[in-house]
Amino acid sequence: MKTDHTPSRKPGRPVQRTFLRLLLPAFFFIACAMSAPPSWGATASIEAIQPEKGFPAGGAYLLRFTVTVSQSWFIHGLEESEGMLATRLDFPGEDPVRISQIHFPPPKKVRFPYLDQPIEVYDGGFTVSAALEVPGDAKPGRYRIEGVFFFQACSEATCRPPEEVRFPLEIEVLPRGAVAGGVEPLPADADAAAGDAAAKPGDGRWSGFWWTILGIFLGGLALNLTPCIYPLIPITVSYFGGKGGTLGGHPLLHGLFYIMGLAATNAALGAAASLSGGLLGAVLQNAWVLTGIALVLVLLALSFFGLWDLRLPPQLTRLAAKNYSGYFGTLFMGLTLGIVAAPCLGPFILGLLTVVGQKGDPVLGILYFTALSIGMGLPLTILGIFSGGLNRLPMSGDWMVWVRKLLGWVLIGMAAYMVFPLMPGSQARAALVAAILIAAGLHLGWIDRSGKGTGAFNIAKKTLCLVGILAALVYLYTGFQSHPGIPWVPYEPARLEEAASRRMPAILDFYADWCTPCRQMDATVFRDPEVVRLAEGFVPLKIDLTRRHPRQDELQQRYGLKGVPTIIFIGPDGNELEELRIESYTDKAGVLERMKRALGPPQ
Repeated sequence: MKTDHTPSRKPGRPVQRTFLRLLLPAFFFIACAMSAPPSWGATASIEAIQPEKGFPAGGAYLLRFTVTVSQSWFIHGLEESEGMLATRLDFPGEDPVRISQIHFPPPKKVRFPYLDQPIEVYDGGFTVSAALEVPGDAKPGRYRIEGVFFFQACSEATCRPPEEVRFPLEIEVLPRGAVAGGVEPLPADADAAAGDAAAKPGDGRWSGFWWTILGIFLGGLALNLTPCIYPLIPITVSYFGGKGGTLGGHPLLHGLFYIMGLAATNAALGAAASLSGGLLGAVLQNAWVLTGIALVLVLLALSFFGLWDLRLPPQLTRLAAKNYSGYFGTLFMGLTLGIVAAPCLGPFILGLLTVVGQKGDPVLGILYFTALSIGMGLPLTILGIFSGGLNRLPMSGDWMVWVRKLLGWVLIGMAAYMVFPLMPGSQARAALVAAILIAAGLHLGWIDRSGKGTGAFNIAKKTLCLVGILAALVYLYTGFQSHPGIPWVPYEPARLEEAASRRMPAILDFYADWCTPCRQMDATVFRDPEVVRLAEGFVPLKIDLTRRHPRQDELQQRYGLKGVPTIIFIGPDGNELEELRIESYTDKAGVLERMKRALGPPQ
């Protein structure tokens, strides 16, 4: 009898192997999840309310989106204020179907403990409406559109970094004339109804809007005084009067057509620049990009200083110089002024286009350039109506070159504004602004020789420049009057190790420019003389999270950051004093109490 020595298989082995095959991948994914860097976590979500059936081609339909904000959090309103970024919903794709007329409900006003004034925010749940436009020639089928919901969240104590939630939207297009259930056509008065919910100039969402519009309008007026435009004023005004016939209203109509031509060209440029900036989104917050934009503005300013000239191709200039009669001729003059006078207008318009593109808001782009157009065209319209005023205009001269150089310094100021987010604090910004004002005053008042032969103009320009220099000195003095703050140094692991080796406690301040409570503590608590004096016993380390920190993932995982401000006290042994941690806006008394506990009883 033969004995079979083949090992027998136990019935449990296949089950064990199957179990291991499932268990090992599970352990792998758990390990990956545990080792992955922690995220801040989304504080708001958005979801489209979609109908059961599709949308027939050749119509406009109402879409709704539900936004849910996490409990105890708020997202900012529709305009930047107090350093918080605006909430925005975009659909940047180029599909045949298009989503437009996005309207938010009115936000509510909330006063946070760290702010003097209430700000506009959203919380809880709310609905956003939009128009879905399906062209008649759209092919039936499913279209996938990506939406981008951009917001910044703050609680009553802390702030999160700006967040961007991308979400898909499936749109099914039906044949033209098809019957669809659950689809809501766009109401005829959708624009009027949405106007109540949309942001309007003049309310809190457009903080500083009217001052900006006034400044751009004055810039348009000043462009009329440049060497390329001022000599053309008598010719243009004479054209208004000579082509208008005998009716008194005709010069006014010519002036309005001239402004319309200017506005059409400039507003189109402003909208295009804003849309391109909106598509780039967060790229325009990158330090290198901001620096590049500032350098472009400085380069354009050098053109106004006479170091180089902006010249367009001769064929384009000849086309723009063609003459047409009647109102169309006046409209054509406005449309093509930017080409004819490119050496003077080009640098300023390109500089404004750069700033508008960085904001990424097409409505603001159109309004800014419309204000510029009105500033450029209004004097000509007034002179066309009161043509006798031409005799009172000063003669052309090299004072126009001075005005052009003044606009060059305006562009330098715009370049400084672009790099403000990259500067370490308010005192550095005050120093930069004061330096530009003083340099402009010295250059335009004494170094530049334009208008030297004209006594009255020479006195006027020196007086104006002297006032500007004095204003800069006062601004600089007040900017540095506040007490010097804690002398923070950038975080490096070696500095923390050195503090432990010296048996010194340390303070880690997690900060960001977009964090309003952080800035408030920086400007008040950390500049208090008693707090500064106690800080001498610590190694003060600042971790700036305005832009992504090189060690952000490591620090976020090590300290379990939930938001900013976060202030961590490290004891002399190098370990965190967890009971002293600050994770919200804290006043002077609270910070002093924790500092004294970290230092221990006086020796």
